[in-house]
Amino acid sequence: MSTQTSHLLAAAAPRTVDVVRGIADDQLDLPTPCRDYVVRDLLNHLFEVVINFQGLAAKQPAEWAEKPDHLGDGWRNRFGVETDRLVAAWSDPSTLEGLSPGMGMPQTVVGGMALLDLTVHGWDLAVATDQPYHPAPEAVAELHGLVEQLGPTARKMGVFADPVPTLTTTPDLASDLTRLLTQTGRTPTWPQTP
Repeated sequence: MSTQTSHLLAAAAPRTVDVVRGIADDQLDLPTPCRDYVVRDLLNHLFEVVINFQGLAAKQPAEWAEKPDHLGDGWRNRFGVETDRLVAAWSDPSTLEGLSPGMGMPQTVVGGMALLDLTVHGWDLAVATDQPYHPAPEAVAELHGLVEQLGPTARKMGVFADPVPTLTTTPDLASDLTRLLTQTGRTPTWPQTP
């Protein structure tokens, strides 16, 4: 079985997994576009997302308070395995029905949040570690509506920064990824200023 969410996660996941596998040990303390997160912190956060959203697919509660270090032996391969499990967890159509008991929002939005983290944090890690990153176009296109929907609350909670003005006012001159990044408060030319 498959759902739109699992299809989009399956398209996005390998691109972020490739970035994670390309991170060298001596890059773990580099800064990232996420304020207050070095590469190591962001990797641990992304592990938490990938693992917790497996449970959220099954409408189970998620544990966000504990902050385990996921970067033990074999962490690069383990991230790939957990990401495959995430895709599989969202492949049953019942995962998209109703409200999430753990998040208090529609399951379709919760699945989209996993896609958003996987996509945007893939970019964060790529630019922090000087790697190429080409997100799944269908995932980026889908995420614009979600970011618009979640933006005001996410900004109040400090999850997104204020939108960054793009260098052009003509939408078709800015790439879909650039527009997505700016709406989440990221500067696409990071670490340079616009």
